[in-house]
Amino acid sequence: MNTQSIPLLSPAIGTHRELVSFHFGPADRGQKIYIQASLHADETPAMLTTVLLKRRLRELEQAGALNAEIVLVPVSNPVGLAQNVLGQFIGRFELGSGKNFNRHFVQLTKLVANAKDALGADANENCRIVRELVAAELAQQQPLTEFESLQLALLKLSCDADVVIDLHCSLEAAMHVYTSEAAWAEVEPLSRYLGAEASLLATDSGGGAFDETHSLLWWTLQQQMPASKPVPTGSIAVTVECRGQRDVSYEVAQQDADALVDYLRWRGAIRGEARPLPPLLAPATPLAGSEQFYAPVSGILVHRAKIGDAIRVGQPLFDIVDPLTDATTTIASQTEGVLYMRRAIRFVTTGAPLGRVTGTRPIRTGVLLGA
Repeated sequence: MNTQSIPLLSPAIGTHRELVSFHFGPADRGQKIYIQASLHADETPAMLTTVLLKRRLRELEQAGALNAEIVLVPVSNPVGLAQNVLGQFIGRFELGSGKNFNRHFVQLTKLVANAKDALGADANENCRIVRELVAAELAQQQPLTEFESLQLALLKLSCDADVVIDLHCSLEAAMHVYTSEAAWAEVEPLSRYLGAEASLLATDSGGGAFDETHSLLWWTLQQQMPASKPVPTGSIAVTVECRGQRDVSYEVAQQDADALVDYLRWRGAIRGEARPLPPLLAPATPLAGSEQFYAPVSGILVHRAKIGDAIRVGQPLFDIVDPLTDATTTIASQTEGVLYMRRAIRFVTTGAPLGRVTGTRPIRTGVLLGA
């Protein structure tokens, strides 16, 4: 194991943070896996999973079982880890700017706008050329803030990876994954091993998130390049939501770490026979088909369905009780699917997001991600 440290831009005199990555396995086998955790710094379950995964990767490396370069970043947001206000951990947004740590990454497609002139008839060579162009462009970027330097450092570590796995969690949620339609065939085994209760697909969800920054590069080039200049899928990317923020235990984290090892074995990144694929718990559905529920009024939030429940059309999901008038407002689902996430706070203001149910028919357009 090789440990590397990347200094981030200091925001003020007397302060300094660094991004630490752990590198396993040989770098000359033609496959690179990149795994990071807790880009939203308050999403702790993902972080514990990488702690246990790191221990396992160290054992596998010592046994000579690694067949790929594996880069692990257990703390991908040291900036957010330091944001504690009056006892409340603020890890999703940078307090100085209000920016979401997992939004509006530099779009790699724009960095290689002139790639067409450099590409030829060999798909593998084109993959190498695109990666070199991206790395060269990232090396020229000059971040102005600590936030920008963090995003840039993460991209530099991951831009040439064949597989990018971004571990998150939601507020209260079932295990679920987000990926693109193009990557689904290669991500489906991971969904099976993780026991995901929902798999949401979107080519471009509109937020400039970390995972799509990688996958959109290759998809866009494939759309733009003529058949005489073939572009392979140089990177598949997936966001894994490791249930909810309170789901922090050794047992659950070990289960998820084992699932990641199983998947890497399935890919050939780890030597040995892969565990037989478990059943897919739910078919993949379009992210645009998920029904997002909002509070039409303010009041006490009462949940009437459990996370992971199979939901039918017309089924009541939430009650909002006005403590002054005793009025109760019930919100029912208009979609048949799985309730895969919901908010954790039990009092809501008008317009607050409440949760989501998967759906098979696209019903939303535009930006599909939450704030």
